[in-house]
Amino acid sequence: MRILILNWRDLSHPAAGGAEVYTEQVLRRWAAAGHRVVLFAAAVNGKPATEIRDGYRVIRAGSRFTVYREARRWWQRHGRGNFDVVIDETNTVPFQAHEWVDDGTRTIALVHQTCEEIWHVNAPPLLAHLGRHRLEPNWLRRLGRSPILAVSESTRESLARFGAHDVTVVPEGYAPPDPLPRPAKETRPTAVFCGRMVPYKRPDDVIRAVGLARRRIPGLRLWMIGGGPLLDRLATRAPGYTDFLGRVPEAEKHELMARAHVHLAASVREGWGLVVTEAAALGTPTIAYDVPGLRDSTRAAAGAVVAPRPEAMAGLLTELLPGWLRQPPEPLPYGGALSWDEVAATLLTAVDRHARAPRHPVPVAA
Repeated sequence: MRILILNWRDLSHPAAGGAEVYTEQVLRRWAAAGHRVVLFAAAVNGKPATEIRDGYRVIRAGSRFTVYREARRWWQRHGRGNFDVVIDETNTVPFQAHEWVDDGTRTIALVHQTCEEIWHVNAPPLLAHLGRHRLEPNWLRRLGRSPILAVSESTRESLARFGAHDVTVVPEGYAPPDPLPRPAKETRPTAVFCGRMVPYKRPDDVIRAVGLARRRIPGLRLWMIGGGPLLDRLATRAPGYTDFLGRVPEAEKHELMARAHVHLAASVREGWGLVVTEAAALGTPTIAYDVPGLRDSTRAAAGAVVAPRPEAMAGLLTELLPGWLRQPPEPLPYGGALSWDEVAATLLTAVDRHARAPRHPVPVAA
């Protein structure tokens, strides 16, 4: 097949995250299988406007805000008649490719997560209200006229609330490090947070939860792994039981996560929560807030979910950690996800099925 995928960023972007890892792992396998794959994404300083990466072509143009317009322009000049399917990979703002791909090529959306509550922690109050109650509902109702692939049951449920009718859940994947690090667990009870220090990840909640749990587990400490805009403020005010390690190389991150006794996740919502999968593959269980995405990955990884409050997380931590200290869990194959080979094959089957399906009118949500 000739496949065009639209994403606001590729793996070279400094803000690339789990969605971009997913994209890269899938596209390189499609290209290796003989499919002609093109990824259109925003420009990145120091990166060429076009390059071949792992067998597929990356085309870059526009900024975070103009990449949508540039994708449409590129299609009009170079895309028409050259693809069998266009995948609109949606990260808050869809490309709405089904509204402007005009040569009969099938379009499919791939959605990792909706934004919803994240508006209120990432934007000023007026913009947050506008985004959550006007902009995003309008974007997703329009997107619902196209078939959609969602990476978790939580995302499917969220999309259904906005009127999407044709949503297929596709799996998440993970490739454990090879060789898998198997260091001894820390002698002192140790929790770890791993993620960007941004408001919607709620690192403050994790710090508070560990502080509360220390009333019952006095020696408990916390490793905070990751960079981000909140890092300096949090590190300056950090209580003595917290170590801020910043961004660390992948091998060091895996070593630290494997040495910890428990991983804590407190995001407002996620598409899946790849770090939960990562921790489980290293033999470290997760306690996570019971929110969209995290509940999917945590249950798949045999972890535990809790009401989204520091007090509740602290309570479950004091209940479960003593058992994990006595007998740490074994590493879980693929952390409860699938291999990337399986994910790429499953996603390709879903894309091919949609691309070949007869066209039927899709009900439009009121």
